Amino acid sequence: MAHPDGQERGAARQPVSYEIRLQGHLGPEWSEWFGGMRVILLDQGDTILTGPVVDQAALHGLLARVRDLGIPLVSVRRLGAEPTDQL
Repeated sequence: MAHPDGQERGAARQPVSYEIRLQGHLGPEWSEWFGGMRVILLDQGDTILTGPVVDQAALHGLLARVRDLGIPLVSVRRLGAEPTDQL
């Protein structure tokens, strides 16, 4: 049976990449605090966090960290599934 997120129950879930855009600059030292997300600083003053997120609970955890820092959230964009190594 399909789950509301479109995946079959019991199917192995692949991490999905997300792009989280924040207003203001964070330094690269914040990468580990945000679960290893890549920190990209944009010229216009925004920061983009990008990388794989294992599930919706982890995504909500990242967004809670943004909230806790009081940094304005500009956008969240799902980029797609991370490729996995096939044996």
